Order: sequence, then C-alpha cells, then structure tokens
Amino acid sequence: MKFDYDLIILGSGPAGFSAAMQASKFDKKVLMVEANENHLGGSWINAGTVPSKALREAAVNIHKFTRQFGNFDEKKAYQRFQMDELLRLKNRVVDHENSEIKRNLVKNEITTLRGYGSIVDAHTVEVNDPIESNRRFTAENILISTGSTAKHPANFVIDHKTVLDITTVLTMEHIPRRLVIVGAGVQAIEYATIFASMGTKITLLNPNEDYFTFLDHEIKEVLQGSLEEFRITLFNNVKVTKVGKNELRNCTEVHFSNDLQEKRVIESEQVLYFGGRRPNTDKIGLENVGISVNDKGHILVDDEYRTSVKSIFAAGDVVGYPELASASFSQGRLATCHMFDIPAAQMGQTMPFSIYSIPEISSVGLTEHEATEAGYQITVGRAYYENLTKATISNSQQGMLKLVFETGTFRLLGVHIIGDAACEIIHIGQAVIALKGDIRYFISHMMNYPTYAEAYRVAAFNGVNRVYKAGVKYKNILDAN
Repeated sequence: MKFDYDLIILGSGPAGFSAAMQASKFDKKVLMVEANENHLGGSWINAGTVPSKALREAAVNIHKFTRQFGNFDEKKAYQRFQMDELLRLKNRVVDHENSEIKRNLVKNEITTLRGYGSIVDAHTVEVNDPIESNRRFTAENILISTGSTAKHPANFVIDHKTVLDITTVLTMEHIPRRLVIVGAGVQAIEYATIFASMGTKITLLNPNEDYFTFLDHEIKEVLQGSLEEFRITLFNNVKVTKVGKNELRNCTEVHFSNDLQEKRVIESEQVLYFGGRRPNTDKIGLENVGISVNDKGHILVDDEYRTSVKSIFAAGDVVGYPELASASFSQGRLATCHMFDIPAAQMGQTMPFSIYSIPEISSVGLTEHEATEAGYQITVGRAYYENLTKATISNSQQGMLKLVFETGTFRLLGVHIIGDAACEIIHIGQAVIALKGDIRYFISHMMNYPTYAEAYRVAAFNGVNRVYKAGVKYKNILDAN
C-alpha cells in the first residue's frame, strides 16, 4: 500500500520534535501536525520548561547580586525591578527557541501543518485546517505526542488577572508583594522560590498531607530550611473553598480549611494555581481505532512505545510518568527507531530528575531509605556546600551532596544534591551509577578546583572514613575498580 507519508506526528513538543528529527535521519517522509496556530514546541518551549527556567535565571541573577552585595538603596527586588524586565529575558529565549525549532524542521525537510489532527484509522489522520477544509493524510506509522494541559480548579475560576495559571504567570505585569500559590508540586515550589528570592511574601497551600515525599530525607531537610529562610509559609492538607476579590481592601482573598475543618482567610495580591496536568487525549480519534488508556487518560504503550494498534505509537506526556521534557526527547527518538525496525540504544534506567527551585535539587538512583528497604548494607558520604571553596566564593553555602553506596563494595547506589549547579553536576554521579562504578572513582580521579563537582571527592572521603571507623575489613580501599 502506498502512503502519503512514512510518519505522521500529532504534536510538536519534545517527543514529536525528536521523533521527526530521528525519522529524517532515516530518510523518511514526515508530516508534523500542530494544533496551535501561533507557535511550535508545545508547552516545552512556550509555557513550561523553557520560559519558566528563563524566568528563574533572571530571578537567580537578582538573588545572587542581593546575596553578595545586599539590598541596593535599601530596596527589595520587587521595588527595584519591573516584571517586564525579567520577562524580557524569557521572551528573548522563547523567541530564539521557536526560531531554532522552525530552522531544524525546515533544514530536515519536515512538512508542518497547522490544524487539529485526529486519527481516522490505523493509517489515516484528518486535519481540521482553520483556513482550508478538512484534509486527510495517510502514513505507514502515526505518533501521538499531543502533550498535556494544566488542570483547572473546581472551587474557583482562573481569570488570568488576579488568579493565574502556569501560562499567565509568564505575562504578569509586576512582581507581587504577596502571592498565594495553590499546590506544592514541583512547579509550585519552583515558582515559590523564584518569587520569594525577589522579596515576594509567599504562602503555599498544599492539598496533600506532605510534599516532595520522594526526596531523600536529608535533602528535604535542607530544602525546608531554605523555604524558612525565604519566609515561605506552607500549609499542608488544606482545601481551598473560595477565591475572590475584596474591593474594600483592594486585595484577593483566599478561603481555605484544614483537615480539622478550621477555616482561614489569607489576603494576597494574586493567586497562582498548580493543580496537576491531564493528557491531551480527548477528541483525537482514539475511539476510532480502539486505543487503550488508563484511568487518568494516559495512553497505554509497550516497551517500544507502541499502542494497542500496531502502526500507532505514543510518547511524551500522553503516556504518563515521568512526564519530563528530557524523557520525552528520548521517548520520541526510540519510538521512531522501533516503528522502522532500526536498532537503537535504549534509554538507561539511571534517570536523573531535577527541581529548578532556588536552590536547585537533583537526584539519581536510590535514596538512603530505598537502598535500605532493598536490602543493601549501606553507608553514606556527605559534602556540605559550606565547606566548598567554590560555594564560599559564590556566597552560596546552603546545600549538600550525599552519596549512598554499598558498604562492602563501595558501589554507588544513589546521588542526591541540593544547592547551586545541582542539576548540572548530577550527571557525574549518573555516569558512575550507570557504569556500576564505586565511590573510589571520585577519590582516585582529579577534579577541577574550585568547583561544585569537587563535592563528590569530599563526600567520597567522608563515606570511606565512615566505613573505616566502623571497623569493616576491606582490601585496597583506595584502589578504584
């Protein structure tokens, strides 16, 4: 059977984009369908990863300056800077990334079409073009990479003026003096520390009993200290019942209750809502071909990212965990390799995750608790930023690096970092874990000085000393494998 294309991709986010790039390297004819009329790249470039990190970079620069030299003219950041000054960097970065994705699609001869795509059958996609009439295209394979969308609250309305979401927070007109954030997930904590670093008084309302339960307990303790230093107020296990404008007091009131049904009201300039995300799987024709989804709407796929229909694949946020741009890039690439029966290196299991709060947090491998539960006899090694020359120079001494390793073999099982550059230096630990190395690598190999990476050497010595003091017998302790 002759098809119009070798591959049709629904969505231009990280999974769709990387799939298109990979298919082009296989000399495949590709059509990419994007529902957004204004931009490519999905939330990755335009509403999530890229713009939020660009805004964070601007906030970090202000925070570092203030930390080094104090409040200039006795003014806090929100008094000295306008929001449009911070967003100028964000806009420049987003414009650049949009240009890059377009340039790469053109360079690799990927056909792009604006419109809402839906699956008609195992090889056919119909595109609802806003200008022309609906058109149908066929392909040997189809990839669903339509991403996800932020959920809306049940008890109040996001008006995008005083009550914001992940998209409209990036169009704020000023840095608020007070901000209530509903939610305590990764994005909520990131934005809480971003605004707090500029002097905004932050209140976090967490609907759950706790937050960041997946973190190593010592890393969370340092984070908690950072939140307290920022004077961020956190309420756990609460339910927001009402959000509304108080015209007399010229503020926004947030009504909430805790698990004891005690009612409280907080006044704020604005409210920022983070209620999780839902996969964009509605109205894309899944029912036409019988593609299965789970109870959250995520598409079910096998290890090759193939759906219940042989010629249709899915990757990125639509398939669920881990719902990270970094993972989506790999998923899109691998799905393309599998659909065309081309061997590819699989994505490793030592996957790091990062939280771009201030300070940064990043982990890979097992936490201390997970390693113990798995039956390992473990020791930990720690390096505190306050003992690193680089941190002293940068006046950024809040943080730590923690190594979790098997006592008898010194094999590295987990790395957990909080502090400046955590999301960068985590990859050193990732490589050692993936190669089944041990902590003696950090002792027997020279690392640049002064750097944050030096924390690995300090933590390794700390861990080895703990083993020695415990009286464990071992041979050639400093001879790395």
